[in-house]
Amino acid sequence: MRAVSATLKPRKSPVQARSAVTVDALHLAAIQVLIREGLSRCTTTRVAERAGMSVGSLYQYYPNRDALLAAVLERHLEGIAAAVERACQTHRGQPLSRMASAFVVAFLTAKLRHPEEAKALYAVAEERGGFALAALMRARIAAAVAAMLTSAPDAEFDDPTLVAEVALGALVGPIQTLLTEDPPAAFAPRVERELVLLVTAYLQAYQSGTTS
Repeated sequence: MRAVSATLKPRKSPVQARSAVTVDALHLAAIQVLIREGLSRCTTTRVAERAGMSVGSLYQYYPNRDALLAAVLERHLEGIAAAVERACQTHRGQPLSRMASAFVVAFLTAKLRHPEEAKALYAVAEERGGFALAALMRARIAAAVAAMLTSAPDAEFDDPTLVAEVALGALVGPIQTLLTEDPPAAFAPRVERELVLLVTAYLQAYQSGTTS
């Protein structure tokens, strides 16, 4: 998942195990600083201190703060896309109701596994490169869902990609509300059930041929 400018690209990729551990530590430290102090106070100095290393060590991997944060966001989005892709692959050929539930649960579980991290990264997504990375994630998810839908034994879709994009869009809004606003107390515990009902009803409309 690559859609960032040259200034946001890492200096080098972690090939050796030791380098991978260093990058993991930097990513974790960046998330922790974001959560505790916010984007405006998330500097390379604070991240390096949190990771227990020098700023010079950080700069061996990332040329600036934005490059580091873009990498953290990319890894976060990659995890969500990969989780949905696995669920869609597993549920190919199954009844439409199971497909709908698997898609919704996989997306919500991946997105909300670490809610504080997801909240902090919303601010990063508004920075340079964030929208492009998010668009790539959505495209991957839509493609996976569309491929799953074409294998449904109990429905036919004239445009499965469009259907997948609409279904995904139905999930994004409520999740954004949950992560960026202060919804009623009853919202969070019921959001998965309600979204499963919503997406299932939408997809099952194609079983009876009522859509055109």
